[in-house]
Amino acid sequence: MSQHKCKGCDEYRHLSRRQFVGLSAGLVVAAAAPSWVPRVAYAQSESSERDVMVSVFLRGGLDSLSMCVPFNEPDYYALRPTIAVPPPDSGQANRALDLDGTFGIAPTLEPLMEPFQDGELLVVHACGLPESSRSHFDAMYFMEVGEATPSPSNFTGWLGRHLQSTAPTMRDGVLRAVGIGYGLQRTLVGAPKALPISDLASFGFTGSGATKKQRKAVLEEIYTYANEPLRTSASDTFRTVDTLKRIGFSGYKPKGGARYPDSEFGYAMRSTAALIKGDVGVEAVAVDIGGWDTHDFQGNLDGSMMYLLQELAESLGAFYRDLKASNVRNVVTVAMSEFGRNVFENGSQGTDHGYGGLMLAMGASINGGQVLTEWPGLEPSQLFEEQDLQITIDYRDILTEILTRRMGNADYRTVFNDKSYSPKTLGAVI
Repeated sequence: MSQHKCKGCDEYRHLSRRQFVGLSAGLVVAAAAPSWVPRVAYAQSESSERDVMVSVFLRGGLDSLSMCVPFNEPDYYALRPTIAVPPPDSGQANRALDLDGTFGIAPTLEPLMEPFQDGELLVVHACGLPESSRSHFDAMYFMEVGEATPSPSNFTGWLGRHLQSTAPTMRDGVLRAVGIGYGLQRTLVGAPKALPISDLASFGFTGSGATKKQRKAVLEEIYTYANEPLRTSASDTFRTVDTLKRIGFSGYKPKGGARYPDSEFGYAMRSTAALIKGDVGVEAVAVDIGGWDTHDFQGNLDGSMMYLLQELAESLGAFYRDLKASNVRNVVTVAMSEFGRNVFENGSQGTDHGYGGLMLAMGASINGGQVLTEWPGLEPSQLFEEQDLQITIDYRDILTEILTRRMGNADYRTVFNDKSYSPKTLGAVI
C-alpha cells in the first residue's frame, strides 16, 4: 500500500494493523472450507467472452468530492476553504481536469484521462450502499457481502457467490479467483478455487533454492500415499505452483509503453495483468489499496491524498494501456470504497466519515467517457443528515449490469440476495 498515508481514525488504524480481512469471522470459516485449497488441473484450451472482474477496494473511505470535483457547486468551495480542488477555468496550476463541463478530476488523476476519452472509463458519482454506517468495519462488511442488512451468518462475498453459482470459463482451469494479499478479501469468500496470494512472483516453496527440487519431490511422494481428499488437494496445489511459476511474473514486460509505479498497488496491478494474460482460467482478482481515511491534513494537491490519487491513477492507467496493447478486451475493473467523506472540511484540514461516494468502472464493455450520476446537490437541505453527499445510485446496480451482461450470471439474486434490493438499469455496460 502507499506509504503516503494520513493517520486516520482509531478504528481504521486498528483495522489496518489486522489486515482488514483478518478480522472477518467469515474468513475464519472460509479458511476451513474447500475453496481455500485450490483443486486445480491443467487447463484445456477453451474460449469465453465473459469478462474477467478485477475488484479494487479503496479501504479507508475515499473522499469522492476530491477525486471527482463538482466545480459548478458554490457550496463545494464554501465548505472546503483549504482542501477544495480549483475549477478547470481558475488558471491555477493544480486546477481540476474538466470531464464534462460539470465535473472534473483532480490533476494527479491525469493518467485516467486516456481511458475516459477512449470511452472505457465510467465515473459513477453519489453512489454507494443505502445503509448508513460510519464504521469502517460495518461499511466494508456490508459492501463486500453486498447487502444493506446482511445476516450475521452470511460470510460469503458477492463476487464469491457469483463464482459459486456459475460454471468456470475454462474447464479444469488452474484457479478461478485470486485475492492479492495475506488473506482472502471478503468479496471473494465462498468462491471455488480461490486463493489468497501476497506476491504472485514468489508463490511456491520457500527456503534454500539449492534444495527446493528435492524438498518438493519428497512432499509429492509423501502425499501420493495420503488419503483423499488430502492427496488430490496436495497434487493440485503442486500443479498450481508450477503453473504460476511458468507465467514469469518477475520478468513480465508490460506492453503499450505502460509503466506501473514502484508501489505495492502498482506491483499488484502489474502482477494482475501478467496473471490475466497468462490465460490460466482466472475469472476474478481482488486487490486492495488503503490509506483513504483522511481525517488530518488531507492534502488533495500537495499531501497524502495527492500521492494516493497519483498511485491509483498511474496503476490503473498502466493496467489499461498494458491490456489494450495486448488486445485483451474482456476485462472489467471496478474500484469502490466503503463510504464517502463529510462534505465539510474539518478543523484539521481533513474530512470525516461520510455517506455518498464514488465508483470507477473501466473496460472495453463499459459505457464510459461520462460521469454517471443523479446528482443530489450540496446545498444544506440536499445533504444527508445535513453533512454528507446523498446516495442516489446503488452501487449494486452497476455490478448487476456487469454480472448479467458481461459475466454470464443471469440471476442477480444469487449474488445480491437482499430481498429489499431491486436493480435499476443505468446503461453502464455497452
